[in-house]
Amino acid sequence: MIRRFSTFVRSWYPLLAIGAATLWASVTILINRVEEAPPGITVIRLGHWQLEAGVRDAINAMAEDYAKLHPNVRIVQDAIPDQVFAQWANTQLLGGTAPDLIEAGGMMSPPLWLNLQRRYLMPLTEVYGKPNPYNKGTDLEGVPLVQTFKAGTAVIPELQENMDISLSRLSIRVFYNKDLLKQLTGVETPPQDLQAFLSLCRDIQSKNITPIVGSSYHFGMWNQVFDALTYPATREADFNRDGYVGNDEMFVGFEKGLIDFNFPAYRAKFQLIREMSQFFQTGFTGLTREEGVLLFAQKKAVFMSTGLWEAQGIVELAAGKFEVGVMKFPEPAANDPVYGRYLEGPIYEEPRNSLGFSVSRASKNPEIALDFLLFMASQKQDQKLNQIIGWIPNVIGAKAEPALAVFEPNISGVYPAMDFNLSGDTMIRFKQDSDLYMVDQISYDDLARDFTTFYNERGAVGFADARKNWQRGQFQAEQLRAGLRADALLASPAESDHLWNKYCILTSAGQIGSILDQTFLIKVSEGVTPPPAAGGSYSPELIEKIRRRLLP
Repeated sequence: MIRRFSTFVRSWYPLLAIGAATLWASVTILINRVEEAPPGITVIRLGHWQLEAGVRDAINAMAEDYAKLHPNVRIVQDAIPDQVFAQWANTQLLGGTAPDLIEAGGMMSPPLWLNLQRRYLMPLTEVYGKPNPYNKGTDLEGVPLVQTFKAGTAVIPELQENMDISLSRLSIRVFYNKDLLKQLTGVETPPQDLQAFLSLCRDIQSKNITPIVGSSYHFGMWNQVFDALTYPATREADFNRDGYVGNDEMFVGFEKGLIDFNFPAYRAKFQLIREMSQFFQTGFTGLTREEGVLLFAQKKAVFMSTGLWEAQGIVELAAGKFEVGVMKFPEPAANDPVYGRYLEGPIYEEPRNSLGFSVSRASKNPEIALDFLLFMASQKQDQKLNQIIGWIPNVIGAKAEPALAVFEPNISGVYPAMDFNLSGDTMIRFKQDSDLYMVDQISYDDLARDFTTFYNERGAVGFADARKNWQRGQFQAEQLRAGLRADALLASPAESDHLWNKYCILTSAGQIGSILDQTFLIKVSEGVTPPPAAGGSYSPELIEKIRRRLLP
């Protein structure tokens, strides 16, 4: 009998093991679900990819405060690493199992996220037009939600809808080791003037210490210093006069010989890149983010560029070792003999709204999910949320810690005007050539010659693909407009005006305006339309007046 039982167990062991594991997992999940949602409790799940210090604690604090007002509601977080958030969100939304609230973006391609927004997330435009009930008793009481945020709200142009509510604002700055800086140079506060900053870095380097942390992650943040010099190119390649040179306009400008690497502002940018790159550690282009942070934490470098999202983690790394300071990126002065003539204003820092949440259409309790989101977006709660995380609140009147004033983004400045990311090929090749230039493996003239040859050849393929995408986009936009038309025709009089306004905006901007811009660019590329000075003409007096107004 024992032998038979032993034989039976050996024969069926794999299936028995699988069955036992399945039973254990099912019971565990059931117990957890019961604990999360006891009888009479409504569970609102919130999915996000912010694993930085303080974020989960802050959301838990919001959940506790909300439970005091709504004891029958429990908030549960799904914190997903940003590397896999795109796949996770896509799977959850497609499968109808997404959390009630889901954070926007997360290393997801814009076209994919746009498609997911359109199909699986609730538009919040109507909500933005109404007051936030949780602002009662504050100076925002009775104010429409859209007017309670510092930068208003970003409408999704393709949808003409507001799809999420953002709770925080972020920016990138330069962190520095205060103790090491004073020890090496006797300076307590780094200069904002670019030439003085470069001189300080040379002094630090002479003492065999790396002035600035470099890595494939950190170096790109210095582009806002380099790119500010390129703005004069808008007068050569901004064909649709929107103040910004798109990657398609960049290609046509190069293709028709309207601009090239000999453009003085471009030469100045790369001269500054070469001058700055000598202050990074050897081999920095191949190092990772973690290696760069380790260098800073070990007191082997003085400066490091990164975002506010890492500030708390950096302070914790430095605790007991050294004091951390923060400065804005240095800028050329108006009278800078090398770079001053090209700087027409500080770089525009688009506010990096963070912690933006949308409501899933699959939510079983969308009203409660939205109510919790509005609770977090109230003046009082947004201030508390961001004080716990150490970020900047997005709601007007919600006070940030005084130390965060340096992180307030600059929203009055110039755009970069050098974008070679027309296709994957051109983007990769430009990075490869730029890296070689930065480490002094090739000269600027070599970079200009080799990349221009490649760009004109492969860029033509990318531009042809862009033209196809324009056509595909018009087809998708027409489907959207047809749906809006139908909704407007069937809507009540109270709602029809709003829908017809959206239809007219999409038609004028998305259909008529974009087609005119695209057609003109195609004709310039084909040599049919004589290319005028792209950005129009500005008198020296006007440029000087703008310079005095924008520069310190």
